[in-house]
Amino acid sequence: MILETIGIILIIIGLLVLFTTSFLARFNENYPQKKRNKLTNFCILIPARDESKVIEDLLKSIKEQTKKVNMKDVYVIVESNLDPTVSIALNYQASIFIRKHLNLKRKGYALDECIKDILAKGKKYDAYFILDADNVLDKDFLKEMEKSYQDGYDIASGYRNLKNGNDSIISACSGITFAFLNSNGNETKSKQSRNITLSGTGLYISGDIVNKWASFPFHSLTEDYELTLYSILHNLTSIYNKNAIFYDEQPIKYKNTINQRTRWIKGYFSVRKKYIPKLRKKITNNPNFGSSITEISGMKPYILMIIGTLLYILNQFIMIIKIWDINPITMISITKIILIIMLAYILFAFMTAFIILKDKDKINMSYKMQIKTILFSPIFFTTYIPCALKAFFKKDIKWEKVEHTRRWNK
Repeated sequence: MILETIGIILIIIGLLVLFTTSFLARFNENYPQKKRNKLTNFCILIPARDESKVIEDLLKSIKEQTKKVNMKDVYVIVESNLDPTVSIALNYQASIFIRKHLNLKRKGYALDECIKDILAKGKKYDAYFILDADNVLDKDFLKEMEKSYQDGYDIASGYRNLKNGNDSIISACSGITFAFLNSNGNETKSKQSRNITLSGTGLYISGDIVNKWASFPFHSLTEDYELTLYSILHNLTSIYNKNAIFYDEQPIKYKNTINQRTRWIKGYFSVRKKYIPKLRKKITNNPNFGSSITEISGMKPYILMIIGTLLYILNQFIMIIKIWDINPITMISITKIILIIMLAYILFAFMTAFIILKDKDKINMSYKMQIKTILFSPIFFTTYIPCALKAFFKKDIKWEKVEHTRRWNK
């Protein structure tokens, strides 16, 4: 009974924190200060170690943009001139940057080296786009992103679509994670002038910011989330541009997505440890109050509700084991467990269906796979729990390369 009571209390606290944070987050006034002219001087940075299987599709999509790109301003970052990626990139007249500090394995270090080299050569750009080698751009991607640049935003992120949503139920559900992040979270944040949550790729950073850094100073396991918190702390403006569409390859196998999400969770908490105390100090008299309060709250309300639910279910199991007989009390406990599991399943299935219906004109997924995703996504989301436990108990989680092989065939 005590566990049941504690569980209910934690669920109520989690809901109160969530609703309070959502209400307070509306009080945000972090808008761009001035408009900009058309974007003419920009570069594209592509970390691409051993990406010869997919890089050509991206380079082709860059060359076919409705906004003209100088391919010399496309920097393909590799670790060796023996990498087959090099010859493919040269065929498209892209610039090659070969890394020197190979002991530093993370994406942030690759971007850091390349930007420092660009600036050392006396080049400066008005915007730096960051893409992954497995991405493919919609023909109007840069044209649409230019609108965000002209509106004055320091950072903008595009609509992350599925490159291989039909390959497996794992890749489909993995892609839906980003749909939740963007269509639910970032779209609302943009409307309320809050900083969006960046997710790795398909974004630009204004040259004023990068040239001031004279580097790319984010080297954690999740450099994108680190940049998110930095942008909030320093009142940079960011926006989600849902019309700037790009396609991204998702892991097909369950093992790969477990490793990927474990790294994300580990990086998430390590970055928060560094930035959240700083955000707390700047929370008052801050035009970016809504963004700050959102990130200070973070995943706490959801964690409280999950722990509360698990304690509630655990209490029912204890009751069943303790009595160990079929009687009205055990039947009530069994009914409670079934109802909670069904409620959670229906809630997540409904949320997935809502996202798919909302993005039905854009999402690159067959109708059959959409149905499968709605049915399977609640199970997929529960696997974040073992990922979180693994991230919590495993101290040394290293960045591991995810092999990309999916050629573009929309």
